[in-house]
Amino acid sequence: MLARRNHRLKRCCPALGQPLPDPATLAGAVVFGGPMSANDDHTLPYLGEEMRWIDRLLAAGTPYFGVCLGAQLMARCLGARVAPHDEGMMEIGYWPIQPTNRGAHVIDALSHVYHWHGEGFDLPDGAELLATGATFRNQAMRFGPNAYGVQFHPEVTREILSWWTTEAHDHLKRPGAQSCDDQLASCDAYDAAMDRWVEHFVDLWLDPKANPGA
Repeated sequence: MLARRNHRLKRCCPALGQPLPDPATLAGAVVFGGPMSANDDHTLPYLGEEMRWIDRLLAAGTPYFGVCLGAQLMARCLGARVAPHDEGMMEIGYWPIQPTNRGAHVIDALSHVYHWHGEGFDLPDGAELLATGATFRNQAMRFGPNAYGVQFHPEVTREILSWWTTEAHDHLKRPGAQSCDDQLASCDAYDAAMDRWVEHFVDLWLDPKANPGA
C-alpha cells in the first residue's frame, strides 16, 4: 500500500542487530508486533534501543503507526503501563471493537479485527482513545495528529494466520483464544473489510489534514 503511494520502503529488525534509520529521513514509521513483552527492555537491549528511537520519532512528529507490540511500546514511551489482563485472559482470533466518539472517523465501519496478545496498554496522558473492546478495553489510540497505536493486527493475511496458529498452536488452549477453524472462518468473513479499512487508514495517517478529528 505504501509503495503504491510512491513511498520507498526500508525494513529493519532490531532483534537481529539491524540499525534503525535516522527519524529525520523518514516520512513515517510502522512498528509491528512480536512475542516479547513491551516490558522486556531491561533484559533485551535492542528493545530499549527501539524505545529510545520511538521517543525520537514522537518528539519529531514523524507519523508513527504501532501494531500490537508497536502500540504497547508507544504507550510505554508516553509513560503508560503495559500489563497482562487481570484475569489472565488473552485475545487470539477475531473479536469485535467499538469506535469511540473521537475515533468514529478513523475506525469507520470496522467491526471485527484480528488479535494475538496477552497484554494491553493503559491510555497515556494526552492520548485519545479511538476504539474499545470487551476483554482489553483500549484497542486504538492517537497521540497528536499522526501517532497511532492499535492493539490488533491489520496486516494479518490468511497465510500469516495459518502460520501463527501452526507455530504457536499451544496458545490456542489459553483462555480467550479461538480455535484455528473459527479463526479461518472469521478471516473469510472479515478480512476484506480489514483490507478496505487499511487503505482508508493509511491516507488519514500520512495526511492528518484529511482527518477532521485529528
